Amino acid sequence: MVFSTIVVTSALKGAIGLVGTGLWLVPLLIAGLSYYRYDQLDPESRPIDRYPLYAEYDFVVVGGGSAGAVVANRLSEIPKWNVLLLEAGPDENEITDVPSLAAYLQLTKLDWKYKTEPTGKACLAMKNGRCNWPRGKVLGGSSVLNYMLYVRGNAHDYDHWESLGNPGWGYDEVLYYFKKSEDNRNPYLQKSPYHGTGGFLTVQESPWRTPLVVAFVQAGVEMGYENRDINGGRQTGFMISQGTIRRGSRCSTAKAFLRPIRLRKNIHTAMNSHVTKVIIDPLTMKAVGVEFIRDGHRQIIRARKEVILSAGAINSPQILMLSGIGPKEHLRHIGISVVKDLRVGDNLQDHVGMGGLTFLIDKPVAIVQDRFQATPVTMHYVVNGRGPMTTLGGVEGYAFVNTKFANKSIDYPDIQFHMAPASINSDAGIQVRKVLGLTDEVYNTVYRPIANKDAWTIMPLLLRPRSRGTVRLRSSNPFHSPVINANYFSDPVDIAVLVEGAKLAIQVSEAKVFKQFGSRLYRVKLPGCKHLKFGSDAYWECHIRHISMTIYHPVGTAKLGPSTDPTAVVDSRLRVHGIAGLRVIDASIMPTISSGNTNAPVIMIGEKGADLIKQDWLAVANSRS
Repeated sequence: MVFSTIVVTSALKGAIGLVGTGLWLVPLLIAGLSYYRYDQLDPESRPIDRYPLYAEYDFVVVGGGSAGAVVANRLSEIPKWNVLLLEAGPDENEITDVPSLAAYLQLTKLDWKYKTEPTGKACLAMKNGRCNWPRGKVLGGSSVLNYMLYVRGNAHDYDHWESLGNPGWGYDEVLYYFKKSEDNRNPYLQKSPYHGTGGFLTVQESPWRTPLVVAFVQAGVEMGYENRDINGGRQTGFMISQGTIRRGSRCSTAKAFLRPIRLRKNIHTAMNSHVTKVIIDPLTMKAVGVEFIRDGHRQIIRARKEVILSAGAINSPQILMLSGIGPKEHLRHIGISVVKDLRVGDNLQDHVGMGGLTFLIDKPVAIVQDRFQATPVTMHYVVNGRGPMTTLGGVEGYAFVNTKFANKSIDYPDIQFHMAPASINSDAGIQVRKVLGLTDEVYNTVYRPIANKDAWTIMPLLLRPRSRGTVRLRSSNPFHSPVINANYFSDPVDIAVLVEGAKLAIQVSEAKVFKQFGSRLYRVKLPGCKHLKFGSDAYWECHIRHISMTIYHPVGTAKLGPSTDPTAVVDSRLRVHGIAGLRVIDASIMPTISSGNTNAPVIMIGEKGADLIKQDWLAVANSRS
């Protein structure tokens, strides 16, 4: 998931200054990108950063990311409602629009730059035993930093949510909202009953690919899997990736849902606005507004109807706890008055994957930094919106497969593959190692010897981890990063399933179709695993514990569930238990993680959540009329 950086040409690298907190752009290149891409390809202008704000709005939406942009758009469809969208970060820029540059956005001012706590069980090859956890601090949120892969998850995921006591969250109900957002431009999917056209969110394949991904899909067929639409009637199978791009350019939720409505008079967007707490009336137990810092000044905005937290699975629980809503023992320890004792910050889940599995090849068909010449590649992208710079973060294919632990009688695979025509070595250590946080010892021992060599990789990831982590406050200071304990592999079943996933990935690489490339497994041992036999289960477990990769999918920290569930934070209508006028609408609410990349499900949650708000408030209005 970190190979987008490899298709950065030398000229474009010169245009990106990763200095201190952000990006600066060489005027000539950016003028070309700005003029051609925005004036010719994307007619929507940028959202307006509003000054001054009203003292009161009907709805205050906190977080302009994958869910919040959707919620703000849909609520402002009601002309009589005034909506304020607060975003802690700035707007997107020209570089964020380029799909291949996803990894260059991490560790910049557009990223919260979170890190997990060391546990000794995972991330052992990372500096200080901590994994980097990028999260979008920008209008569009993590949909601006992500790899754009459009994966809905499995029908069983949502039926399971409903079975936990959450009516309306079964697959048949949520499919409506997936289709509502979607403008699918893949011709072979446009007449599918599982896809939509004409929605705000553009979904299509990258217009550029290597022959390696074709071989990857053929290898799956060779193994007995089908080449299928994994977002259709069945999930198990192999597919060329489809993603949230539009004519070769990233289609973030800001571009999809906010730019087209920028001139609606009833929606205001305030960027660089860091929300520090929700204001709750202790007598009525109702959320009445929010406090935030903008341009160094503290402001309070009141909400006539509701406050909606869409700040994501890290920041939403952080804001709830800063507001006195969370585990009472933790809040008291931090020195925060308890307003409502709820298990906020528990139930943290993420898709953990195995990084660094490398296959060398003899033909020059992979993405290698040194091979791409600056001017042709860049200009082909600027002028035509095509070429290697349109790759979905380098992830060309994905697959859903069954290990021996899966129930093959139902369509519920337990491992997902991400296939990339590159590996950790392909950019000669420029950015991938930084994004992963790899130690010098690991990189220099294993990957530097094959720097800039043609290679490809499969990243197996665990679809439904049993392990659960936590998000907690570091202090009562809202500007201190929260304490994130991913707790990877606390349940031994998780590592056992992922080891089987690694072995299946190697089987894919050994398919006959890959022999044309001279594909073979790179067999240099990781320094921390030298005492183990290469290729044994014990070795793969050691490898996974060392290069443990977040797939950037934290969820679950404000769990959806009925009031009878002591671990639940929000009810089936996404209202915070015991607090009126407050909802959470983002990845936090997932009771269990969806089986696949989480961006599409979070957009669905935004669509459904906005409809729930409309139903509740319009029903009240109708009953009074």
